[in-house]
Amino acid sequence: MKIRVATYNIHKGVTSLRATPRVIALKKAIAEFHADIVFLQEVQGRHDRYQARFGKEDRGHRHWPETAQYEFFKGEAHHSAYGMNAVYDHGHHGNALLSAFPIENSHNHDVSDHAYEQRGILHCVLETPAGKVHCYVVHLGLFEGSRGRQTAALIEAVNASSEGGPVIIAGDFNDWRNTLSDRLRNALGVAEVFDELGPRSPLGDMVRSWAGRQPRLAPARTFPAALPWFRLDRIYVRGFAVDNAQVMHGPLWAKLSDHAPIVAELQLA
Repeated sequence: MKIRVATYNIHKGVTSLRATPRVIALKKAIAEFHADIVFLQEVQGRHDRYQARFGKEDRGHRHWPETAQYEFFKGEAHHSAYGMNAVYDHGHHGNALLSAFPIENSHNHDVSDHAYEQRGILHCVLETPAGKVHCYVVHLGLFEGSRGRQTAALIEAVNASSEGGPVIIAGDFNDWRNTLSDRLRNALGVAEVFDELGPRSPLGDMVRSWAGRQPRLAPARTFPAALPWFRLDRIYVRGFAVDNAQVMHGPLWAKLSDHAPIVAELQLA
């Protein structure tokens, strides 16, 4: 069975500069993924200030939806789940999952490491025609020590809840030095979607082989969206073959968020 997945940090549905709303455009862009499962980070569950400012009709149009963003994005063809992480006086945001498959259940793991960053791992169990698939929406912290502890919590959660079945872990890992991938591969038996598909240097791999080292694996560059350089966003899989994967580049995506989305086509092994 083929499954098309995407991961996207939507920056709360507003631009980095001047907080211009992009929620309506984001819904259209997410539909362009043609994805069965969409992993979203920084999704507004509620924002009273933006709602009051942008939610009124202007020439017959609204720039901010009346419903929560994850409900607005899913449309009629998808199911959705939301994990509330950061709570403030005027609202809250967190991770979300949109799924063409029924969501049997969902649970949000609080992995906040300190008082200044609220982080969570949203675990959803999907009922697909080929059986259950466990999905984990991830947004790790800005500090390396926090990310290490949150990765340990992720590994514990996956081992405890996935029953050894097919797994998709996707989101914004903030792991710009790529220090976490080997831990996830070794502890969970996962592969990042660009492990086999990304450009590699044959000479470099040969030298590493002579030195007794593993080939150098690197995720794709996704941040900042206008000129991606940092490798922050990832899709890890277990129990799937990766048919292809790509980062969505171009002027459209640079306007919508500070992260570029990743779309991958998977084949359930």
